[in-house]
Amino acid sequence: MRTAYNVETVRAAERELMARLPEGALMQRAAAGLAAACADLLGRVYGRRVVLLVGSGDNGGDALYAGARLARRGAGVAAVLLAPERAHSAGLAALRRAGGRAVGVEGAERLIEQADLLLDGIVGIGGKGGLRPDAARLAEVAERSRAAVVAVDLPSGVDADTGEVRGAAVRADLTVTFGTHKPGLLIDPAREYAGSVRLVDIGLSLPPQAELEALQHADVRRLLPVPGGESDKYRRGVVGIAAGSARYPGAAVLAVYGALRGGAGAVRYVGPAADAVIARFPETLVSDRGPRHAGRVQAWVVGPGAGDDASAVGEVLASEVPVLVDADGLRLADRDAVRARTAPTLMTPHAGEAAALLGVPREEVEGARLASARELAGRYGATVLLKGSTTLVADAGGGAVRVNPTGTAWLATAGSGDVLSGLAGSLLASGLSALDAGSVGAYLHGLAGRFAADGAPVGAHDVAEAVPAAWRDVTDA
Repeated sequence: MRTAYNVETVRAAERELMARLPEGALMQRAAAGLAAACADLLGRVYGRRVVLLVGSGDNGGDALYAGARLARRGAGVAAVLLAPERAHSAGLAALRRAGGRAVGVEGAERLIEQADLLLDGIVGIGGKGGLRPDAARLAEVAERSRAAVVAVDLPSGVDADTGEVRGAAVRADLTVTFGTHKPGLLIDPAREYAGSVRLVDIGLSLPPQAELEALQHADVRRLLPVPGGESDKYRRGVVGIAAGSARYPGAAVLAVYGALRGGAGAVRYVGPAADAVIARFPETLVSDRGPRHAGRVQAWVVGPGAGDDASAVGEVLASEVPVLVDADGLRLADRDAVRARTAPTLMTPHAGEAAALLGVPREEVEGARLASARELAGRYGATVLLKGSTTLVADAGGGAVRVNPTGTAWLATAGSGDVLSGLAGSLLASGLSALDAGSVGAYLHGLAGRFAADGAPVGAHDVAEAVPAAWRDVTDA
């Protein structure tokens, strides 16, 4: 499992380690890893032109020491000092001894335009807000240049803890981060600025409770339900789907499709799209008596394509089994009814739906995804799966937020969320917690989207069809 820690935790771990090491040893470890990553990116170091964009803190020191290592291997290295009087003195001395040079901001644009590699050491992980004017201008020049851009620990101008970008920021091709991932490297919009991320181990001792977690294949494999020799369709779990309407029958069909691919033993459907569901999936159990009288289920999915049918949402929320609420169900669900539930609730909004529930503009949710997911989970006392370019799963009880590492932009297609709802609901019915069902569902859904799309447009039914391939890819790894 990939983990990320906030700045306060990282700083504490760094202080604890530095107290046991000779002075400057920790920075040298970081610089060595940074220089090695730059050398790998360059391929050939000798004769290459490297420009360091250097701020006033230890981040700038890391860049200067790494620049010194590259200079000793024959690179032509120039450091652009944004605050010459506050540059890291020992790092600057090391660069000069290795044959590098330092210049001011004036004339830096030409150096950047001619560089093969730019090393962004302007602002470290403690930076807040956008870049100051001089740094913002250099970031803009860097983005236009032909040089590869490498960020030191974190792209300058992005918030390490939240993934927010409030103004100008450096766009990197590669970020070399030290000790652990920072949340901003895994969450959009900041993630878009980080490029590829390379983690350098510098020996930090970190607590078991992380700020963010990103499941990997091995983690998902351990969580997937596997039927045993004594299993039957009821022991494997039955998921109820209360979805669809006369206007949106396809939502019901797609939610059932996702549920049939999610590991539960049977799917019960309740709603006005029964004929469409049975025509496509004759194995589905259907009822026209409403959720309360549909028969026993281990979990419910309610809301996809429901239109204005608040009665079904109310009946499902009154049940004593885990419930997934999506789409129209989010709008129709009474917050007090959700908070009063004793069984787990998983809400799966996209940014627009989350914004409506929070009473804020959509842009605010998209710019502060981590804070929005946590806020929504707290307000409703529910686990929240916030869909989008970075899908986050925040548990009602707090703790680490899960960030989904799979997916593709091609998943932004009508009905894709309905498939995810059915898939995650089926995992709920098989016994997974709301946090695990949301996380595993998002992981498989994203992987299925990749397989189905393969670089081309994809439909929601294609995504559902590819879930078994994604499942096998995880279990065979």
